[in-house]
Amino acid sequence: MSTVSTPMVNSAPLINKDHVIDWLGITPFIIFSLLFLIIPTLYLVAGAFLTPEGDLTLKNIGDLFTPSIMSAYWISIRISVASALGGALIGFFLAWAVVLGGLPASVRSTLLTFSGVASNFAGVPLAFAFLATLGRTGLATVLLREWFGFNLYGTGFNLLSFFGLTITYMYFQIPLMVLILTPALDGMKKEWREASQILGATNRQYWTMVALPILWPSLLGTTLLLFANAFGAIATAYALTGSSLNIVPILLYAQIRGDVLHNPNLGYAIALGMIVITGVSNVLYLMLRMRAERWQK
Repeated sequence: MSTVSTPMVNSAPLINKDHVIDWLGITPFIIFSLLFLIIPTLYLVAGAFLTPEGDLTLKNIGDLFTPSIMSAYWISIRISVASALGGALIGFFLAWAVVLGGLPASVRSTLLTFSGVASNFAGVPLAFAFLATLGRTGLATVLLREWFGFNLYGTGFNLLSFFGLTITYMYFQIPLMVLILTPALDGMKKEWREASQILGATNRQYWTMVALPILWPSLLGTTLLLFANAFGAIATAYALTGSSLNIVPILLYAQIRGDVLHNPNLGYAIALGMIVITGVSNVLYLMLRMRAERWQK
């Protein structure tokens, strides 16, 4: 008499407990992103194409090209470009000095620690610090006048201006450049320099033909990130200049308070324009960062 054996089937659990725990771990981040990033962004995008009565319209987008709003965008772009280029240039040389310049390790750790703090130091405290230092009665202004007979404001300098706001922005732009570019400089392999020296290249030829082409994606990408970082800043600009400098974040802030435009949907369109500009900058930064990481593997 033959018997037929039935194979044992090991049924896997329908729900993997480890995966559940992993998803629970990121749930607060997902909720936070939905409530404060994704849903408000979708609300702004939808509101930019609606009238206050809820009808579809393109008038809000067309109103973005009025002279006052275009002027605000242009001033914001100029300040962002100036602070990004200044921060990138100075930050690059600072990062180069501590990574490849042969400075003591204590200098590097001190600079990176300071950069981590300064890159997040913005808003009202930063505006107050610059007013207390470079304002008309600021410490540096008074010391230059009393000790050296140099009247800073007699030269035409004004902290509450395009140039003054650019300098203020560079306070957190330079440290951010140092923090992001330091890993890229650390990724420069010694074998590349040794190979170039064996082939008879000078130090200048090494930097122009090897190092800078490799670092170029990181430099350009970080500069774009600095641009986006400055373009969306409002607290520092508003606390420093008030409404005397017509930049986009201050114009949008006035719209939210209902002081000037009295059209919330036009405010949504202004915010949409800012999202597009900063979004393009961040996407280009991520693309360049992915390209730069190929050389660090």
